[in-house]
Amino acid sequence: MASVKKLIRIFPLLLFISVLACQTNLQSIAQTKETLFSATSQKPKQTDAASTEIKKLLESAVEQTNLTKSYDPAYAVIPYPNGDVSIEKGVCPDVVIRAFRKASVDLQKEVHEDMKKNFSLYPNKWGLKSSDSNIDHRRVPNLQTFFTRRGKSLTITNRGEDYKPGDVVAWDLDGKGLTHIGLVSNVYNETTDRYLIIHNIGGGTQAEDRIFDWKIIGHYRYF
Repeated sequence: MASVKKLIRIFPLLLFISVLACQTNLQSIAQTKETLFSATSQKPKQTDAASTEIKKLLESAVEQTNLTKSYDPAYAVIPYPNGDVSIEKGVCPDVVIRAFRKASVDLQKEVHEDMKKNFSLYPNKWGLKSSDSNIDHRRVPNLQTFFTRRGKSLTITNRGEDYKPGDVVAWDLDGKGLTHIGLVSNVYNETTDRYLIIHNIGGGTQAEDRIFDWKIIGHYRYF
């Protein structure tokens, strides 16, 4: 009987010690998991922009990842110059256009003026007989032609280190002329040794490590 009473008196103490041991063990496990996560999952590193223009361009591109949530290729009548569709939507060239505007380059105006003077030098894929300030700058082949005519084209390679923050990259998605365009960010993935791409390929503007997912058909450095 005395033994039973003694056990009853010390039971709360035993319970407390057990809970404390369990808590300590859980903390230890959590700390171990945190250590393992830190050791095996490195976040991409951010590189300083090379110039004020590139810094502004990339700030805009990153901002778009929080604002542009859908892809909408519909034709739209927009103001000129500095015209745009709603920031919540857009196509892949809109990522480039919006970013360049923050760096004081209005590609709508630049492309439109060049096409008006040199319409025959631009791709004739859409059956148009004259330039259209609502849509010309929002087409990848036209941006490619414009950048090339401005002497901004670079050699295409399969080396990640050749693609620098602020560069513009164009792709052929399917081998049949379906084109895509995006910007090289300043967020560097050490695992793959290359910068993430900021683009809108259907799900809104995103930063992804996809530069070599498709055939590159254009590499441009404006600044």
